[in-house]
Amino acid sequence: MNHADKRWKGFTLIELMLAMAFVSTLLVAIAMVVIQIGNIYNHGLTFKEVNQAGRSLASELQRSINQSPPFLIEGVNSRYIQQGDWGGRLCLGQYSYIWNYGKAIYYNDESNLNVYAGDDSSRQIRFVKVFDPNTSYCTETSKKIDPSNAVELVDVSQHDLAVHNFMISTKATAGDSKTGQQLYSIEFLIGTNNQNEQYDQAGLTYESGVAACKSPNEDGADPSYCSINQFNIVARAGNTIE
Repeated sequence: MNHADKRWKGFTLIELMLAMAFVSTLLVAIAMVVIQIGNIYNHGLTFKEVNQAGRSLASELQRSINQSPPFLIEGVNSRYIQQGDWGGRLCLGQYSYIWNYGKAIYYNDESNLNVYAGDDSSRQIRFVKVFDPNTSYCTETSKKIDPSNAVELVDVSQHDLAVHNFMISTKATAGDSKTGQQLYSIEFLIGTNNQNEQYDQAGLTYESGVAACKSPNEDGADPSYCSINQFNIVARAGNTIE
C-alpha cells in the first residue's frame, strides 16, 4: 500500500502555484524583450530613413549652390526668404527651393503655407525644387508654386518626414575676391513630424523654438518612432559675381 501511494503521488498545490508563477514571469520577460527589440528595430528603420533623406537633401543643395554664382542672403536683393516659423524660400538662379516646416504642415495654415497653384493646391509642399531661372519665387514671396516645374525632395513615406528648421549664413571673410567664390554654411533639421494639437500628447518639443524628440519619460513621447537629425554642410558658390 505504501509503495502504491508513493508511485501515484503528484505535485502539491504549492508546487503547482510556484511553477505557474515561474512560467508566467518567464513569459512576461520574453514578451518585454520582444517588444523592446521591436521598438529598437522600428527606431533603427526611422533613423535610417531620416539620415537618407537628410543626406540626399544636403547633396542636392551642395550641388546646386556649387553651380550657382554667389548670391545675397540679406537685404533688398536677398535670395533667401525666411517665412517666419512656417517655411522659407531659397533661389539659386536656375532652381529655387521652397519648403514648409513640419509644424505648419500639421496645422495646415493655408494663409501662411507655401502652396501649389491651381488644382494641386491641396497637395502638401514639404521641400520642393522648382525650375525658376528668373528667381521669381524670391521676388514675389506670395507667388504660388507651379506644380509642373516642382519636384518634391522630402518623401513623406510611412514616417511622415518633414523639415523642422533651415538656416543659411555666410561671412564676408569667407569670400575669395580673386576667384569670385563665396562659402555658405547651411544647417537644417529633418525628421518625423510627431505633432498633436495637445502639446503634452505630441512626440516633439519646441524648447527655444528648436524641434526635438521628447525624452522617453515625458508625456506623449514616442521613442520607437520619433527621430530628428541635424545636418550641417558647407557649399561654395560659382566663379563669378552677379
